[in-house]
Amino acid sequence: QNPACGANSLSGFWVGKWAQQLGQTEDAKKAFEYMILRYPHSYYAWRSAVMLGWPVGDFITVRSLSPKVVHTKKRDPLPFGSDTLRELYQIGQDRDAWKQWQVEFEYRMSPTVAQQYTDGVLRIGIGDNLDGIWMLTSLSKREKPEEIAEYKALKEKPTYWQTLYPFPYLETIVKWSNKRQLNTVLVTALIRQESRFMPKIKSVVGATGLMQVMPETGKEAAKNINLVSYDLENVNDNVNLGTYYLDFTHQEYKDNSMLAVASYNAGPNAVSSWLKRFGFNDADAFVEKIPYPETRGYVESVFENYWNYLQIYNPEVAQLMERHYAKHKK
Repeated sequence: QNPACGANSLSGFWVGKWAQQLGQTEDAKKAFEYMILRYPHSYYAWRSAVMLGWPVGDFITVRSLSPKVVHTKKRDPLPFGSDTLRELYQIGQDRDAWKQWQVEFEYRMSPTVAQQYTDGVLRIGIGDNLDGIWMLTSLSKREKPEEIAEYKALKEKPTYWQTLYPFPYLETIVKWSNKRQLNTVLVTALIRQESRFMPKIKSVVGATGLMQVMPETGKEAAKNINLVSYDLENVNDNVNLGTYYLDFTHQEYKDNSMLAVASYNAGPNAVSSWLKRFGFNDADAFVEKIPYPETRGYVESVFENYWNYLQIYNPEVAQLMERHYAKHKK
């Protein structure tokens, strides 16, 4: 019997960890394999893949990796809309498709699954990533059996995941990630969590832009790299300063990306105090002990994003997932 069967993603993962610690190698392997099968897009699926020895990086190696990314231009047909709308979308005329959609989208207050999905995809096409991603993810709240089935079918399509995990501003992200010797996919995953790729977004405390750089952090970083003039709403400036700070947090914690990402969110003083309080015998146990719910959720979300980007765009990981599904298909 599978030791993780019926458990949620957190407890299921720890079944594997505990079995591993007790030297029950086969039970641990089964638990981790089940996690990937049952919760394939979760943070704990990534941690399980790490435990199984898959080439997906770990907290202490992620920074140094340069995962291959293959971005296909192929688009699945939209599930709703006129022939004109579908054609505009297929040939990449996203702004014209959006304008056409404004004419066609009538039931905005109570859209069907197909309409809401179409709206989300088209929003992301014009750079409205915040609302577009929300439109797609909130489809999971549908309760009618036929709507759940329709949503499940849409999730089987590659376009669903490619739309949910887009690569806007890739050239700029690659440029500054390479300059700071950071993993481009990790930086992309962090930006997705920070701002949903919205360059002018601002938090209530003043964090601004793609990497949600705080004004004081930006000022200090700019001073250190002799950047006299900058604008945190400018994509290039923001990613320049944000990657500088992410590099700094990595240096603070000996290139442990989990601690660096936690520090990026909560600040270095908080992470240092947690290390003194909890020690660091086991990275997974440390994540569970992070006392700020926001930071714990942030760490898990960033690495969950990272894992999903790998599954979608890295041929090696995508192939491993295909083999895993085929092996365990009943």
